Amino acid sequence: MTYIVNGKSFDEEPGPGQCLRTFLRSLGHYGVKKGCDAGDCGACTVWLDGNPIHSCITPAFRADGREVTTIEGMGSPGNLHPMQRQFRDAPGFQCGFCTAGMIMTSATLTEAQKEDLPRALKGNLCRCTGYRGIEDAVKGVVGVETAAPGKAVGTSVSAPAANDVVTGRAEFTMDTRMEGMLHLKVLHSPHAHARIVSIDKTAALAVPGVHRVYTWEDVPRRRFTTAIHTDHLVDPDDTYILDKTVRFVGQRVVAVLADTVGAAEEGCRKVVVEYETMPAVFDPEEAMADGAPQLHGADDPFALDPVHNILLEIHTHIGDVDAGFAAADVIHEGTYSSPRVQHAHLETHGSIAWMENGRLNVRTSSQSPSIAKVKLAHLFALRPDQLRVFCKRVGGGFGGKQEVISEDLAALATLDTGRPVCFEYTREEEFTTASPRHPMTLTVKLGAKADGTLTAFQVRNVSNTGAYGNHGGETLYAGGSAVMIYRCPNKKYDAYSVYTNTVPSGALRGYGMTQPAYAVESAMHELALALHIDPLELRRRNIVRPGDPLVAMDDGPDDVMFSEDGLAKCIDLVDAAMTRTADEPSPGPGWLVGTGVASSLHETAPPTEHISEAWVTLGDDLVYELAVGTVEFGEGTSTAHVQIAANQLGTTPSRIRLVQSDTDRTGFDTGAFASAGLFVSGNAVLRAANAVRDRILEFAAAHTGVHLVMCSMDDEVVVCGDRRVPLAELVALARSRGIRFTAARKAYGSPRSVTSNTQGFRVAVHRVTGEIRILYSVHATDAAVVINPAQVRGQVEGGIAQGIGFTLTENFHVDANGVMVNPNFRNYRIPTYADIPRTDVLLVNSADSFGPMRSKGMAECCINPVAPALANALHDATGVRYRALPLTPERIYSRLGEKQSAPTTA
Repeated sequence: MTYIVNGKSFDEEPGPGQCLRTFLRSLGHYGVKKGCDAGDCGACTVWLDGNPIHSCITPAFRADGREVTTIEGMGSPGNLHPMQRQFRDAPGFQCGFCTAGMIMTSATLTEAQKEDLPRALKGNLCRCTGYRGIEDAVKGVVGVETAAPGKAVGTSVSAPAANDVVTGRAEFTMDTRMEGMLHLKVLHSPHAHARIVSIDKTAALAVPGVHRVYTWEDVPRRRFTTAIHTDHLVDPDDTYILDKTVRFVGQRVVAVLADTVGAAEEGCRKVVVEYETMPAVFDPEEAMADGAPQLHGADDPFALDPVHNILLEIHTHIGDVDAGFAAADVIHEGTYSSPRVQHAHLETHGSIAWMENGRLNVRTSSQSPSIAKVKLAHLFALRPDQLRVFCKRVGGGFGGKQEVISEDLAALATLDTGRPVCFEYTREEEFTTASPRHPMTLTVKLGAKADGTLTAFQVRNVSNTGAYGNHGGETLYAGGSAVMIYRCPNKKYDAYSVYTNTVPSGALRGYGMTQPAYAVESAMHELALALHIDPLELRRRNIVRPGDPLVAMDDGPDDVMFSEDGLAKCIDLVDAAMTRTADEPSPGPGWLVGTGVASSLHETAPPTEHISEAWVTLGDDLVYELAVGTVEFGEGTSTAHVQIAANQLGTTPSRIRLVQSDTDRTGFDTGAFASAGLFVSGNAVLRAANAVRDRILEFAAAHTGVHLVMCSMDDEVVVCGDRRVPLAELVALARSRGIRFTAARKAYGSPRSVTSNTQGFRVAVHRVTGEIRILYSVHATDAAVVINPAQVRGQVEGGIAQGIGFTLTENFHVDANGVMVNPNFRNYRIPTYADIPRTDVLLVNSADSFGPMRSKGMAECCINPVAPALANALHDATGVRYRALPLTPERIYSRLGEKQSAPTTA
């Protein structure tokens, strides 16, 4: 067959049944991405004779004799296609994994289609941006700015990898080929709870191309936790690489290693496993009952109460809640539940392992290569010098890649065979085996005086940690922070993290705060109605203020400081915006209109020890090399780190060369999660840059005889009094004396501050169908000093979009046997362009006490108030309180005839 790809003609025979996506990638066109392999996400979009198509559902033979164009053929970094330039300059991307497909589609749109983007972009999904940046890119809106030397902070400079992202040249985890690479696939358990009696490998090993079949007997029998934290003791070591007992549908049973993906999959189908099924339990309340099936039992030394499947429970109080309720004029009590939510990052989990000079190398899609290295060294008894773990660009994370769930099997197979091994998740495996958000059921009981003063605040939280305890304890503690937002002398928090025979839960944006924030802020809205007080006014009367203790679960000392009144300012900004837009028309007859607000506080770093080290070196080429272990997966830390360094070194971002996320080339970094990529790693970058700047200035002062206070950096010169000394001259002189301008500095996640957010919505609800339309969205955030305004706006918009999906569209269906029945984008349905409104993002004018350049990380916290604000708006519109998410039209319609329940009076 003859193919023309990016203008070059050649003869090639694709494999039988091969799709165009895999064919193009086999030819080295890695800009063609895999997000779904079902035609749902658009990441694989290419042009066929100038028309955009999804290459994952297009047979390769259909391109015979036709012109195929990939993102690499549109333009190069030095000669961008106009649409590539627009996506760079908007900016229209965050992680960048969807960007190639989005550009390929957008570049073909007519002017009429650009006016109807909800329809025109319905075949392209983005999980990061919230779509506003994409809309700006398509319409040619420029948001990127150029920074003057030493003035990078506060400027919307472009991401360091922007040109590579928009041209498809940015390398993601799987964008490589290695000679002799083998492929690994996994056979998953069909049972929710079973003991493996026997495994017959014979037929699988007979499949042509199959090299190995690994079972629980072939792997190191060492317990570990897949969760990533610096202090591994906060998570239970209750997991094996492969186990002889399976505890959820989808658990790994056998790993097959073969020459091709197809052979490995066929090998999995040929493995014969005999199971002894055991009783299963899926509901955490039932799992805690006497006589319930035990998931781990006496075999788990880490669970607090393995007999009742309780990993961890918390019982703590401040004051006397019984007395507080007795003193209340009004009491509200309600139970609120939130479901599993999948991260749905478009790049699935995956790792590539190989041996080089006797060392194991692992290239992986992870939020923390440093801790992944620690875990792999533990599992395989390796010394640190025998192992390198690193990341290229990562295609989204949101907490889902704060786990070690692909690296272990790839490393196992490479250590065994000595050959390169690739292990890449399918989209279905993401849904059925990767760790979603914890389902939680929270009962909130509030007591208040007639004037709205809270007298008692009680929360009971039951969290479903699934079959294993990764993140089960830490998210439970994080949830307690939801009660610190309001002043109350009497607080009580009871919480349980419970094992069930379901997919293990994990970390997801908001990390244990999103679910309690939904419950607490919904309850506050209901309490306000019972008190006949405006919901915003009730919040104003009870929120913590600077100088108040941040009392959550106890009144003991901690390292969290609250010194800025950002929360009150957020509430005021949203209140003013909602009032200003109150007269906007409703959609028409048949629609009920309501408004809702919610707030949240979020700590700027996790309570577990977070560490980062940064190195800065001035090279002979007068470019500063900045090495930091933080991974870039769309949260924007790379851009912020470069800006901080450029600002302190008196230069421009173009003179900062970034090296990151490689355990051979960077210092230890706990990882990019909990906004620590800016708060902790940013402080390390700041300190290292300051140290190098001071060394250069001290050397220049000594060289010129000018007092140090008269010296300053000015891009490629140092100003010493009246003299302007070229930096090149100082570097050469320092070299001649054996001096290098280099420094390493560490930072730690303590002390911490808090970030404030308030979300407001105006919605319309159709009284017949239950459809919700968001008429207006506004979000105020206390980002303190803003490093990059465009990136902050993008992070907020992305968080809101995920929150809308969590609340309205995403439904993780698990049947009576524990099987996830909708493991694809088409049926799970993350938000599309049409689902997400433009949000007014309002920034509070403040400054942080501890963050780098007095800034705060914003990628995490913005999701927390979204669900309760939407639920409160729905309540306001319909008079009906819906306490179980997601708020799908069928759930809304089924209860629209109900009346508002009466408040409880003490």
